[in-house]
This record gives sequence, structure tokens and C-alpha cells, in this order.
Amino acid sequence: MKRITLSEPGGLEQLHLDNGPEPGEPGPGEIRVRLHASSLNFHDYAVVSGAIPTKNGRIPMADGAGVVEATGEGVSEFKVGDHVVSTFFPHWLDGPAPIDNFSTTPGDGQDGYAREQVVRPTNWFTHAPKGYSHAEAATLTTAGLTAWRALVVDGGLKAGDTVLTLGTGGVSIFALQFAKMMGARVISTSSSDEKLERLLALGADHIINYTSTPAWGEKVKELTDGQGVDHVVEVGGPGTLPESIEAVRIGGHISLIGVLTGRAGEVPTAKLMAKQARLQGLIVGSRAHQHEMIRAIEANNMHPILDRSFALEEIADAFRHEESGKHFGKICLEF
Repeated sequence: MKRITLSEPGGLEQLHLDNGPEPGEPGPGEIRVRLHASSLNFHDYAVVSGAIPTKNGRIPMADGAGVVEATGEGVSEFKVGDHVVSTFFPHWLDGPAPIDNFSTTPGDGQDGYAREQVVRPTNWFTHAPKGYSHAEAATLTTAGLTAWRALVVDGGLKAGDTVLTLGTGGVSIFALQFAKMMGARVISTSSSDEKLERLLALGADHIINYTSTPAWGEKVKELTDGQGVDHVVEVGGPGTLPESIEAVRIGGHISLIGVLTGRAGEVPTAKLMAKQARLQGLIVGSRAHQHEMIRAIEANNMHPILDRSFALEEIADAFRHEESGKHFGKICLEF
């Protein structure tokens, strides 16, 4: 079985391809999955680069999609041949979040999906959307579900709302797609005029180049008749949060998802308080949220935006492509 392992202290040069032992037959309540795809996320990059320390020899990658090869005793949810996709928090099945760390997350606290086969309990997977390729399905575990939870679960998104997305990474593109699918208006930002044109083609109602318009929060208010947006999908962190607070309407909702500009910084708390806005942190979502998202995807025939695919042994090159910032949508591994 081909797999990728990460040696301490991390770094792309510490990613190694080898042949590991095959997982064997599934036990009671387990399934064996032949994995065919994964997709890259900022969290995966933090692990493989050494920014998030992990166990020596860890198999990286939180996202995994493939086909059920065998089922153990008592398994009724899946059958051989089913297409499945992994869950980010395997033990968070429903209800409020029970965990504030990555100890159970594949590719971080547990071995992940940069390998050809895995045996896991059924709660580690859900059915993939009908008609999806394995690469498409693999984009849902982290980025897709994060955007879904931010807007629909936590934000209560409804038709006619206005959403602000930042940049063209996986979460932001999914947020644009989900918002349009739900009948919302979208304002999107990027530093690239070429990417901004692609955002328009995907359905963005307004675009802002945040390099040429550094006070983009004011521009957002201008585009919304001085009101601000109902929802901000905030992936930048401390470097962008002040402008996001400027951009949100009174009583609006900011989903704090990413830390692309750093882990700590000053927050204009007086303005946030005056706006009476809700600033909510989140990390992905539950298995029940994933089921709900997939039902919505199937009902609307929505497909993710794939940037480029790499082979399993090209994983370091895939992360270098992510480092470059040239991608638009999701980068995948297919094997």
C-alpha cells in the first residue's frame, strides 16, 4: 500500500513515499475504503510544514474520498462499491461542538488519508454526493463543510442576504457557491484582477481588489447602500478582521475561520460592540452537518471548483503550488 509519511520536524522535504502494511479486514462496525483522492487545506499545510507539530511518521491529509471495499459485521449504512468521503471530526456526530483541538482529526492527531487504503469505523465517513468524482468529493470534508457551517448552520443564511467572501481559496469559493445556491448576493475580494473576473463568472455580484482598495470595508458599505453585509466569511484573521468589522451590518454575523494573516492581533472591540455584530469562531462541523450539506449539493447539482490535481507522490509539489497562491479553488491529490 502506497502512503506518504511525515518525518519530524516537518517541512515539505520531510514528506516521504513508502509502502506500508495493508490494513486487513474490517472488524465489527468498520469499513475498508480504497482511497482515490484527497484535497489540500491550509491546516494540512500547517501540519506538513511543521507549524503544527505532530507525531513522527504521521500520515497527513484530513480529506479522503474513495470506494468501500469491504464491510464488517453489523454495518448497514454502507455496502461494497459505495463512494464515500471522510469526516473531519469523526466523533462529533451531531449537536454542539464537543472538541476544541485536532486530537481526533485525520492528518493531525490521527493518521490521515495520504494512502491507498484505510479501515475505520463507519462514523469516519459519509456517502459522497451522487455523480461526484473522488476529487470533487474530497474537497468537502474541510473546506466545503466549513463554508456550509459558517453560512447556513451558524449564519442562518436566507435568500436576499448579502455575503462577503475574502480571496479565492477553497472555503471562500465554496462560500460564494453556497451563497448563490441559497439565493444570496455576494461581494468578493481578491488582489488579482484575473481572479476577480473568474469570481464574477461564478456569480459574484460585486468584486473588490483589496490591493488597490485597501479600505475595502468602506467600499462594501458603499455597495450595500451604507448598510454593510449580513455575513462575512472571515478567513484572514487579525490582518483583515478590522475591515470585516467595518463591512458588516449592524447586528450582522462574522464567521472567524482562518488565520492566514497571523494567530493574534488587535481587534477594534469598540467598533464590534457598536455594530452589535456576532463574531463567531468555528472549525469545520459535525457529521450531521455534512449529511445536510450533501443533501443540499445533490438537490442543486452543485460542483466544486477544482484548480489542479497531483499524484500522491507529487504531494510536496502540490503544497508548493498552494504556497504560490496562484490557485483558484481546490488543489487535489488523485491516486
